[in-house]
Amino acid sequence: MEAITFGVLTISDTCYQEPAKDKSGPKLVRLIGDSFQNADVIASVVPDEQQLIQRELHKWIARDDLRVILTTGGTGFAPRDVTPEATKPLLDKECPQLALVIAMASLQKTKFAALSRGVCGIAGNTLILNFPGSEKAVTECFEAVSELLPHAVHLIGDEVALVRKIHAEVQGTQSQSPSNVITRTAHVCPHKTGAGSDSDRNSPFPMLPVPEVLSIIFDTVKRTSDLEKLLWQQTSPVNIPPFRASIKDGYAMKSTGFSGSKRVVGYIAAGSAPNADPLAEDECFKINTGAPLPLEADCVVQVEDTKLLQRDKHGQESLVDILVEPQAGLDVRAVGHDLSTKDRIFPFPDASPVVVKSLLASVGKRSTVRRPKVAIVSTGSELLAPHDEPVAGKIYDSNTTMLEELLLYFGFDCIKTTVLSDSFDETKQALANLFETVDFVICSGGVSMGDKDFVKPVLEHLQFKLHCGRVNMKPGKPMTFASRDQKFFFGLPGNPVSAFVTFHLFALPAIRWAAGWDRSKCSLPVIQVKLLNELPLDGRPEYVRASVISKAGELQARIVGDQISSRLQSIVGADVLIHLPGRTSERTSAKAGQVFSASVLRYDFISKYE
Repeated sequence: MEAITFGVLTISDTCYQEPAKDKSGPKLVRLIGDSFQNADVIASVVPDEQQLIQRELHKWIARDDLRVILTTGGTGFAPRDVTPEATKPLLDKECPQLALVIAMASLQKTKFAALSRGVCGIAGNTLILNFPGSEKAVTECFEAVSELLPHAVHLIGDEVALVRKIHAEVQGTQSQSPSNVITRTAHVCPHKTGAGSDSDRNSPFPMLPVPEVLSIIFDTVKRTSDLEKLLWQQTSPVNIPPFRASIKDGYAMKSTGFSGSKRVVGYIAAGSAPNADPLAEDECFKINTGAPLPLEADCVVQVEDTKLLQRDKHGQESLVDILVEPQAGLDVRAVGHDLSTKDRIFPFPDASPVVVKSLLASVGKRSTVRRPKVAIVSTGSELLAPHDEPVAGKIYDSNTTMLEELLLYFGFDCIKTTVLSDSFDETKQALANLFETVDFVICSGGVSMGDKDFVKPVLEHLQFKLHCGRVNMKPGKPMTFASRDQKFFFGLPGNPVSAFVTFHLFALPAIRWAAGWDRSKCSLPVIQVKLLNELPLDGRPEYVRASVISKAGELQARIVGDQISSRLQSIVGADVLIHLPGRTSERTSAKAGQVFSASVLRYDFISKYE
């Protein structure tokens, strides 16, 4: 085993409804990243519902690569604290001594640790540990067991060579490390930080891991609207349908009239008012799908179950044979069948614009939700607009078009686009003006270490707080996130592919979160794919573009050409971003046949079926 994947599951009603309040989950993600140099982490939030907790645990246990699950929350004495009860039935073996180690370490800090009921155990090849729900408690619990986790994983996986090595070390007969040992280290930033001055040209911004940057973004960005009041709690002002409606094209009649021949006394189309004329048992109305039933009718017999017997002199149907016995309520939608005035318009939150606008339209309402206002800026004196004539020393600006199209693809509008030259004063004035009218500015270029990269100094001059100036990833290391009051700035690298990747991983989730999306849906969906190429690993975690092939139901991914960040062609046919871990001495390449997580870039993400 060359790498270890952790799952962090936050269990909390509050955090599920308001993910920004989740502190313990992101804390565990950071602790794992600081402690294990070759770890991948997936995270999720579920409410305090035993069935939902078990469903998420089941899904993770079934993954071959996920070896440790840390839950946080739901271990206390409150009625809805059911994490231990949800966990125990899934365990093949309980690990009471691990639970004891956690309890003893916690009791040294506070006697209230005695009120935690967390369990530890093994499910298949996965170790599951229940931690309490506070940020302080998860830190103490993790520190108590972190040194034990690699050896525990080796034991569960029956990795004999690694187990013997640890035993030899414990007994003082340490041997040379096998190449596939999980290495635990103190966190060392992979790239030096400094003052960024003439005498120290290293960036003053620490290189933050991707999960930590996302956590910072979600904690910082505020909602532009209270969707709970504006949408999710709204009840329908109308019934759907507002009348008894025919489900089929056919004949409306009384169910007491039996089968046989009936006189056709009228025709009712969709949009007609309900007919109040008297209706005998041997009479019927021809009726269209969606039309209102006559007041005295209680069923519809579809056309396929009838036979036309006669037309009148005008060519209209006058007599039909009903071939089946009519039954009360047959092919009739009752008033309010789809949605009644007692129902909420939205059965559960779903901030997709398609969902919101369609459902509101169905009850005669328009959305009053304020959507995030976004502007796009590209910087660089070398940039030409796509319609300009070529000029020596200059290149065409593709980032503005790409970012605007991506916003539209994901359902958001771009309020304004601007291209700036490499000038401190011009950049300062443009950003100041833009933030008077927009919530987000997505800027490409100007955030690296060049002489003309003025964006970060301008942000500081405008009194923005720079939360992040570098990310431990490839491509996209210079990605910058800053805020001031309710204004948010994303500085994406100028290389087109870097801008493409960082938009999807950081800017899009932030805008979705501001628009009211559930946190679990803000980031791109993640799937598992089998790699078809072998690829050398970089020192930083890398997000490579790949196309997806479905072969006998298995998702396979092929790297899309040269991955250099300036080569925009690598987005052609790119269905996913494969998450590759950073290179270690034990793992220098991603092998064909290995399975990796991948973020889905497009709705039609399978390029080929075989």
